[in-house]
Amino acid sequence: MIRLCGSYLRRLAATALGLAGALAAAWLGGFAWFVHQAEQKPPPVVSADGIVVLTGGANRLETGFALLLAGRADRLLISGVDRGVDLPRLAARAGIDPSRLAGRVTLGHLADSTRGNALEIANWVQANGLKSLIVVTSFYHMPRAMAELGRVLHGVALYPTPVVPEALKSGAEMKRLRLLSEEYTKWLAVKAGLSEFLTPKEQSRGTWG
Repeated sequence: MIRLCGSYLRRLAATALGLAGALAAAWLGGFAWFVHQAEQKPPPVVSADGIVVLTGGANRLETGFALLLAGRADRLLISGVDRGVDLPRLAARAGIDPSRLAGRVTLGHLADSTRGNALEIANWVQANGLKSLIVVTSFYHMPRAMAELGRVLHGVALYPTPVVPEALKSGAEMKRLRLLSEEYTKWLAVKAGLSEFLTPKEQSRGTWG
């Protein structure tokens, strides 16, 4: 009996190790694909009905303002802005005269997560009857943002414009891979329909404040 139990436990352990190895290989294979997709150079920026910026990372706001002022769209939504933060403060932070943005920028104060960003953006799109959007967020965050937006926006063309933070342009490979691995795991959760179980901190990387 003891010999049989030992044999069974060894088979069980071997099966568990094999399953763990298969899962790890699948995760690594998927991660390699995710990194390749996230780091692809996007197509040239087109014109659209609106621009949306998902706050929480460096250079996102500046990119959104630059696209607006370049005439790529007539209006801009900044989603996930901290309460109490107004347009003049954001414009000053980006080094832009706020009078150039008056009447063209909407600040969204309700979202505290990527899922919340998507819902806030969907409400803005519906209220303004928009059919196409330029989406601005960090390159590592873009796949998850597009997945969340795709769940709530139907019949709306989405044009991703990923931003690479300056801190990741100087050979910080380990930091880049860490960010991408975290985002890949969260992206998997979104694709599995589990984004509502992510906490706001896990879903986004802070807001402008």
